This record gives sequence, C-alpha cells and structure tokens, in this order.
Amino acid sequence: MISEYRNYINGRFVESPNTFEDLNPANGELVARVHEADAALVDQAVRAGRAALPAWRNTSAEQRAQYLERIAAVIERRADDFLAAEVADTGKPVSVASRVDIPRGAANFRAFAAMIRMSGGEVYETPTPEGRALNYSLRQPLGVVGIISPWNLPLLLFTWKVAPALACGNVIVAKPSEETPGTATLLAEVMDEVGLPEGVFNLVHGFGPGSAGAAIVDHPDVDGITFTGESKTGATIMRNVADKVRPVSFELGGKNAALVFADADFDKAVAGVARSSFLNTGQVCLCTERVYVERPIFDRFVAALAEQARALRPGDPLDPETTLGPLISRQHRDKVLSYYALAREEGATVVTGGGVPALGGKLDQGCYVEPTIWTGLDQSARCLQEEVFGPVCHVMPFDTEEQAIALANDSRYGLASAIWTTHLDRGHRLAARIDAGLVWLNTWFLRDLRTPFGGMKLSGLGREGGRHSLDFYSELKNVCVQMSQ
Repeated sequence: MISEYRNYINGRFVESPNTFEDLNPANGELVARVHEADAALVDQAVRAGRAALPAWRNTSAEQRAQYLERIAAVIERRADDFLAAEVADTGKPVSVASRVDIPRGAANFRAFAAMIRMSGGEVYETPTPEGRALNYSLRQPLGVVGIISPWNLPLLLFTWKVAPALACGNVIVAKPSEETPGTATLLAEVMDEVGLPEGVFNLVHGFGPGSAGAAIVDHPDVDGITFTGESKTGATIMRNVADKVRPVSFELGGKNAALVFADADFDKAVAGVARSSFLNTGQVCLCTERVYVERPIFDRFVAALAEQARALRPGDPLDPETTLGPLISRQHRDKVLSYYALAREEGATVVTGGGVPALGGKLDQGCYVEPTIWTGLDQSARCLQEEVFGPVCHVMPFDTEEQAIALANDSRYGLASAIWTTHLDRGHRLAARIDAGLVWLNTWFLRDLRTPFGGMKLSGLGREGGRHSLDFYSELKNVCVQMSQ
C-alpha cells in the first residue's frame, strides 16, 4: 500500500487535487503520494491559526509545557513509526537515525517544556525625581509563525522550531521539505492524538516558488518566518518579507573549516574529522568541507583520513552494518557529482572516492556517491568556496596559527568550525578569532540545547536555542510603573 500524506489544517487532515511523489533515495521506490497545498489551502491554515490564537496565547506556560511533554511521550511511544518514515524519506542508515534524529525530536519538546517553565522576565527598580519606578518585561507570542524546514534532518530540525514556537504561545503554519514529508505528517498525527487545540498546529505540503512555501512567506497574516535551508532561498525570503517588516530567523548554508594542529590527539582528530565530513553523507549544515592540517602531520593525517573514508559502508539503510546512506535525490546527486568533476578541472588530487559505488540490485537505482577526499586545490578554487553538501572534504597544510585563522575565515560563510589541539590556551585563543557562530574544541556536533545556535555572514541571521529561541518566538514588552515615595 502506498501511503497518502495529507495536509493538516484546523485539526483535520485535508486532501488536495494536486499530488506529488515522495521517493526513497536509497532505491528509487515510491514511498507516498503527497497532497500539495496551494495558496487557498495555506490561507485556510493561516485563518485557522489566527482564530485559535486568542485562546492558545492565554494558556499558561505550565499548560503549554504539559502539551509539549505529552507530544514528546507519543513520539517516543511511536519511535518505530518515526524511524521508518525518516529512513524511507532520507535513506539514512537506521543505525544513525535511531540514535540521533528520533531521540532528538522528542528531546526538543522536553527541553523547551522545561525552558518555558523556567523563563522569566527582567525587573529593574529605577530612581526618579518623584520617588522610584518599576520596570518589568512581559513575553507575548509573535502570533502566526510560518515554519519552513529542510530535508537533511527532517524531524530534528522541524521539532527544533515547532517546540519553542508552541512553548511561547504561537500558532503554527509549517511546511516540511517536499523531499521528506513523512515525519512531519506523523507529527501532525501526534498533535491530533494529544488533543492540541484545533488550529494551533497546521501542516501544509508543497514546494517553494509557486507553491506552499511562497504562499506562507507572502501571506499578510503570517507574523514571523523561520527557515533553514540554502542561503539563496533565505535571501529571497528576506526580500519578500522586507516591506512587511516581519521578524525572520535563518539558519543557512556552511563551508565549515576544521583546524588540526600537530599536538592534537591524532586518532581522536582523525575520527572527529571523518565524522564531521561524512556523517549523514555530508548532508549536515555543520559538516566540515575544509580541513587545514599543520604541516608536520599533514601526509600522515591525509592517509589516515582516507582509510576512515574507505571503511565507510554504503548500502541498505535497514542493514545495521550500513554506515553511509544515499544523497537525498538524483538532482542533488547530480550537483555533488558536478563538484567532483569540477575539482578535477581545478587541479585537485583525488585521494579517495570521486565516483558512484556499484551496490547491485535496487540500490543501484539509489542516489549514492563515494565519500571523497581532495588535496592540492588553491584556496580560491570554487570547490573550496562553494558549499557542496555531500560526503567530501579538501585537506590543505598550514604552517602557523595566523595562517590557519586566515584560511578558516576565508569564506563567505560562517556557521561552524572545529579546532583540534591539546593546547587549550591556543584553542580558546583561536576560537575567539574564528568567524563562525559555533566553534568546537576537540569535538564536533556536541550540542547543549540551551546555547545559541546560528551563523555569521551567508550562514544565517539570528540565533536559536534556549532563551534565544524564546526571544525570537516572542514579542518582549516593557511595563513601566511610577511608584510613590
């Protein structure tokens, strides 16, 4: 049976006349037919949210936190369903999705339930000629929030936005990526099961331009937009909302650097860079595509990293031995392979990879590529300046700290970076000089959900995580009271 993924509007699952196919990137098989929302359905969703807003915004923080905890509990109870949908949509190995994506989806709701319970406002006592004044802040929701999320970590990044938006008393019109609609549809079922009031959470499926995404961005009654995806799309959204002066939060692309010093724990650094380059087939905005290694260990490091890359096992995502899944689509594979070809044109040495693996059977209909390591490119090469978003990195030697920092910062992006060194004073010193929103020291992809998350330059605008998420999804109001002597 082929699944039908429908829109969820005002507490009901809604069909539409136009559908599109959701394909499994591991084997090309049809996963589901997805009902595409047009502008009229998006308008229904926004109007449903607007009608539900007064009652929802007046619920207490404790009531909203209890809803979030119930949502987390149902995700955990239905973990197998979410895992199957995640793997079918992304081709991600079950060994990865079961440890990262599904648990984090539930954890996001629990984390923001705790945060909204603990959230408080500022209070200041101000001396005045008449005596004193009391200033205190109140937090109120933005209103109707449009959420547009990406395909690479579908449940994790979707819930990363939905959870704080609900916690702050907003209503939601959300669009998952057209490539990965499965877990978002399951989440709508969860919202229905826990009895979230009708209209508080609305889900629409579709594409960007000329479809549901553009309709959300253009709708005059959407009060704020949060988007994770390509930098060019973020710029387009910003232009479209500029005349309405609506708040936006963007987590965009990255061309992230790792700095490996000769004093680093060698084995730990090799394993860390291999993970940061190839996790999720390189389809994580935080992945490392530029690796800079201090010259005394350069050759040894490249050889060891290549060994790690060759040890990755592409294959059936349901096989627990599989460690490398496919890219998300044939279109994206064509893009990544075009960079593999460009690197050769630009003079790269292909240390390992650079092609398409032969896996046999239905898997040869999938979107697999080989994990790839390059050396020998000039820093100005397109392959070192443009985001590939695949399982690839380029390794270049450096000689001094100043050179390492200059190389790391030589990018239009500024999302994340990693420093590998046992000299912690050096690590702290360099972390302060790297132009990136996140810097890891002797680790990678380790997150505390209370900390700020976001990028510099083309990598984004604003911060999410902890109080930073609460601040984005809220309007902060100051109340000033003149007190008598």
